[in-house]
Amino acid sequence: MKYLKNCFYKAKPFLVITILLSIYVFICAISYVTAASNDIANSVFRLHIIANSDSKEDQNLKLKVRDELLLYMNELSKNCNSKEEVIKLAEEHSDDLKEIASKVIYDNGFNYNVEVEIGKSDFPTKYYGDITLPCGTYDALKVKIGKNEGQNWWCVMFPPLCFVDVSSGIVPDSSKEEMKENLNDEEYDLISKSDNNEISFKFKLIELFQNWRLGLK
Repeated sequence: MKYLKNCFYKAKPFLVITILLSIYVFICAISYVTAASNDIANSVFRLHIIANSDSKEDQNLKLKVRDELLLYMNELSKNCNSKEEVIKLAEEHSDDLKEIASKVIYDNGFNYNVEVEIGKSDFPTKYYGDITLPCGTYDALKVKIGKNEGQNWWCVMFPPLCFVDVSSGIVPDSSKEEMKENLNDEEYDLISKSDNNEISFKFKLIELFQNWRLGLK
């Protein structure tokens, strides 16, 4: 028994150091994830459309609403150079956006109500060609159709990634440049490089903590 006590007292400083080091590493990881996630989220403005239901008709209607809204917003914001400018335009023209969506719905034989909101929304990890945005909370234009109980459709309005050909895996250089201007080199690497083991690990770390955080809401 005396031998075990001696071993414990000898090991105690090591255990304390290990615990303190673990706490320090955890705090550093949280700080890194929070800073990187906030910077990435602050660089984009997203579009979130929710269909009335998962029926084929409602899902097709959702896509038609999407197309008309994107045509309008892309023309409206073609000279914008920042996320804040696009958000301001969306806020100023929210009634127009609602009217456009309502017209598409009516023209297709439905009478669903439409809600247009601009604010914070939670998003899962999404792939846009060779750009990957981690899950998290982003500023977004949210369009709710009818009961809004159907599948979601997401894209990025600024920088413009909504019309990216995902099958080609290529994002226009102009969109990448917009992101580079708002992110530091490492943060940009996080969303654009999947063949680097260190970058991939950090991205997974962000996903892990963000999924945990969003799960607490």
